Amino acid sequence: MLEGKVAIVTGAGRGLGRAHALALAGAGASIVVNDLGGDTDGAGRDEGPAQEVTGEITAAGGTALADNTDGSNWSDA
Repeated sequence: MLEGKVAIVTGAGRGLGRAHALALAGAGASIVVNDLGGDTDGAGRDEGPAQEVTGEITAAGGTALADNTDGSNWSDA
């Protein structure tokens, strides 16, 4: 249903964002897995969560790219 489409999913390293990224990938979309990987209080950064979800999607035959930029920052966006 989403073949040829690209979805950018913010907060895709964990929780609902992860679930949405996996569902969209399962429907055929290529996914940009955007997640800063910070702590629950918003501090810090960790590339791991986005990389893990990207790995899950590609292992299932999908296409994904991990992105650790801050979409609220104009230059990152």
